[in-house]
Amino acid sequence: MSRRSDLWIFLTAIFALIAFAARGGEVEVSVIPSSRVRDPNTLIQRDGGGYAYRTHLDFILQRLDIQPGDRILDLGAGDGWWTAHFAEKVGAEGTVYAGEVTQELVDRLKQRLQDHPNAKPYLCPRNRPGLPDQSVDLVFISQVYHHLEGQTRIDYWRELAKTVTPSGRVAVIETYPQIALRGKDHGTPLSTLVREAEEGGWIPVEVWFIPGTQHYLAIFIQQRAFFPKPASQQ
Repeated sequence: MSRRSDLWIFLTAIFALIAFAARGGEVEVSVIPSSRVRDPNTLIQRDGGGYAYRTHLDFILQRLDIQPGDRILDLGAGDGWWTAHFAEKVGAEGTVYAGEVTQELVDRLKQRLQDHPNAKPYLCPRNRPGLPDQSVDLVFISQVYHHLEGQTRIDYWRELAKTVTPSGRVAVIETYPQIALRGKDHGTPLSTLVREAEEGGWIPVEVWFIPGTQHYLAIFIQQRAFFPKPASQQ
């Protein structure tokens, strides 16, 4: 697949399966931005900064559709910026787990998130989420996926399938290397992400280019969600 084809899939591929399931087959078109490129400068003039996508907080939160009481895992929570916003959205009845791989980072998160009692920083293993089965509704992975070891990423998707509820989701924000102004080695091609997710038992339901940046947002649900449960599990 050419880079140009990859980019246009990246810009326009929106699989509205979640919207169909949630709204009885009717998609609220008014909330879905157009893929038409009315001004090429919106693509050319983009911010190559590592956190440029944070300026689109409202759009990202709207696509994640977080509800009060949700349980979220912020995997590789870093400075806790997303964790804090998620904690506000899920409310007192929800929980946001902030996973990091060193105790120093966990301690920093505990300090920064002390005003959010529903945020739970914890020491996360490098090869799995490290939470109980079916304990979260959404896993959020922001600029972290490329840090996972390439040979084990498919296995990591399988571990995520254990941690997430059967109808839960995984959302990934990554730099798109083919259009990156800088930090090309701190990203993952969309085609690679989708292939690895599919091999690990997931399917993409939404893919968005985040305007004015070099990042994309991809949201996945488990393939098993599309099939009825065996009689023995009902």
